[in-house]
Amino acid sequence: MNKPIKLAAALKYAEDEMESPVVVACGRGEIAEKIIQTAAAEKVPVYRDPSLAQLLASMETGTEIPPELYPAVARIIAFVWQLDEKYAGKIGAVSD
Repeated sequence: MNKPIKLAAALKYAEDEMESPVVVACGRGEIAEKIIQTAAAEKVPVYRDPSLAQLLASMETGTEIPPELYPAVARIIAFVWQLDEKYAGKIGAVSD
């Protein structure tokens, strides 16, 4: 049985500065591993959704999220906001 290829994407969203989130990094395999390692090193939360990762990893860096992905990306934003509230003032990485 083949091991699935790891996929990852990093998004940027600044509510006051942009209309929709933008893909700032994406990739497969080793590139995906580096994205995940960088997130951990920078204490950026990682949201795991294989189906969404597959879609985002196929997008070009710098691309705005298309409207059909807004509901899925909204779940990520809500996840991050909840973590911000829960861990306000605390430093630490978040994992599964």
